[in-house]
Amino acid sequence: MVCCPMQLTKQCVSDIMWLNIDLLKRECERIVQQILLVEDDNTIIMGLSYALREEGYGVTTCRDTVSAQKKIKIQDFDLAILDVSLPDGNGYDLCREIKKVSDTPIIFLTVFNEESNVVKGLDMGADDYIAKPFRLRELLSRVRTVLRRAGGDERDIIRMNGLTIDTSKGIVMKNGTEIPLTALEYRLLQTFATNRGQLLTRRQLLEEIWDAGGDFVNDNTLTVYIKRLREKIEEDPQHPVLLQTVRGMGYRMGD
Repeated sequence: MVCCPMQLTKQCVSDIMWLNIDLLKRECERIVQQILLVEDDNTIIMGLSYALREEGYGVTTCRDTVSAQKKIKIQDFDLAILDVSLPDGNGYDLCREIKKVSDTPIIFLTVFNEESNVVKGLDMGADDYIAKPFRLRELLSRVRTVLRRAGGDERDIIRMNGLTIDTSKGIVMKNGTEIPLTALEYRLLQTFATNRGQLLTRRQLLEEIWDAGGDFVNDNTLTVYIKRLREKIEEDPQHPVLLQTVRGMGYRMGD
């Protein structure tokens, strides 16, 4: 339909309004990050789907590998959460299928918490794993972290005051020498680095690193890990320049 600007009919105005609404809906669908959840436990599906949608994500659920394979052929996802054990296969095979067609980040859900299973998943290209039973708060934190990393912010090499963090390889260098960090120390440093210059409360830090690597993290443990991290990355841990304390409020990573 072609409408003259000076002679808009009611039907023309109606068509334009519906066109704008349709474009707005498509734009909203594009902006919302889409997550594929492949899990055969109905309780987990209901609870996790609800929690993810409450966080503002779009969620597509599948209960087996066959239905998941169909979905990944017709829809793009920002993240896939895969159960390792599925009724008609396993999450590892599905991970391979996904990686063939896209670079979609993947988080594994597994009851197998042995190191060999974790390493197998990570070697296949998975970005993270979480053992069942899990805390919803922990999983949501992992989801946010993986999505931020996939967005590109954490793929850059970060340099500051003699410290280099290559987040794509998980390597930290100090004055050209690699620093050995535990999984939790690295996750803590990564959290600071991706929020450089921002004040982070102890509560925010606990939510980001909660149960990383299977270790229980409480307020006292956080204090210990920040002390250890300072000893590894600061020139003078007694007078920190990188991990600065904001008294009574939290911490900030300086430049």
